[in-house]
Amino acid sequence: MNQIIKDIEAAQVKEQVPEFRVGDTVKVYGKIKEGNRERIQVFEGTVLKRQGGSNRETFTVRKLSNGVGVEKTWPLHSPNVEKIEVVRRGKVRRAKLNYLRGRIGKKAKVKELVK
Repeated sequence: MNQIIKDIEAAQVKEQVPEFRVGDTVKVYGKIKEGNRERIQVFEGTVLKRQGGSNRETFTVRKLSNGVGVEKTWPLHSPNVEKIEVVRRGKVRRAKLNYLRGRIGKKAKVKELVK
């Protein structure tokens, strides 16, 4: 039974997933369905966390919209996620950036990783 589940999950995994980590600023192009029309909406923000594995992997992105923090959790291998674009790399020392939730303005910035 375990092998059957692994085979089903392997069929649902996307081949091309961009390399991004916690702390990076990304643009997520998500499909939005309105009535019978479908359009793509861009959600740009900082990656707070990545969790899960195989086809169940999710990541949470946080952005400030009109002074209010907005978080959205996206399934990595979902067909509703058109593409993920890395805007800039962040330098962090944590796996989950929950401390950013209490910060606004310049305090909520993540240092840029320079290579």
